[in-house]
Amino acid sequence: MKIYDISMDIYEDMTVYKNKLEKKPKIVVTQDHTTGSSYTSYITMEMHTGTHIDAPLHMIDGGETMELYAVENFVRKCKVLDLTDAEDTITKELLQRKSIEKGDFVLLKTKNSFTEAFDFQFVYLEKSGASYLKEIGIAGVGIDALGIERDQSDHETHKILLSQGISIMEGLRLKGVEEGEYILCAPPLKIRNVEAAPTRAILIEGLFADMNNIR
Repeated sequence: MKIYDISMDIYEDMTVYKNKLEKKPKIVVTQDHTTGSSYTSYITMEMHTGTHIDAPLHMIDGGETMELYAVENFVRKCKVLDLTDAEDTITKELLQRKSIEKGDFVLLKTKNSFTEAFDFQFVYLEKSGASYLKEIGIAGVGIDALGIERDQSDHETHKILLSQGISIMEGLRLKGVEEGEYILCAPPLKIRNVEAAPTRAILIEGLFADMNNIR
């Protein structure tokens, strides 16, 4: 068995979407061992900072919040798809080359995984690719960028997926992960009435024998 941590580290100077300062987390120490008998701190950060999961409310007015998703959605078999040959966008044509079935949770590995700095020209899932995944009837999709789309005028990719209850996971790190099947374990933080939530995402390789009850 091998475990891959596919999450981003959370720290104050971490990479954030479009390098916007307001998206960087703030960690404040409220007590240390010189001022008290214990060390305590708190963090302030946007729900979309680092590795996180989007719910429909993020892009759909009146859409459902994170309570929509059962924890089982994120503890399951998944497929990592190697799309490192995609130069700009992930289209229907590229996805048709892969084995994707109804109910799959797919993680899209692109050249995004090979840079830590924010790339304003990151590879994203184009609307034809999103529509193809919706037609298949996947359960969820993750990508190794801080956005599943890039400056699309009407957020079409998000809306195509989220309108069908297809969960979106952003900010993955897949550099050392080969294409194939894994167990995904990435339950979001249990926060009520929000449009997204951070997650600690891991992949487990070689554990299928005992996972017969996970779809």
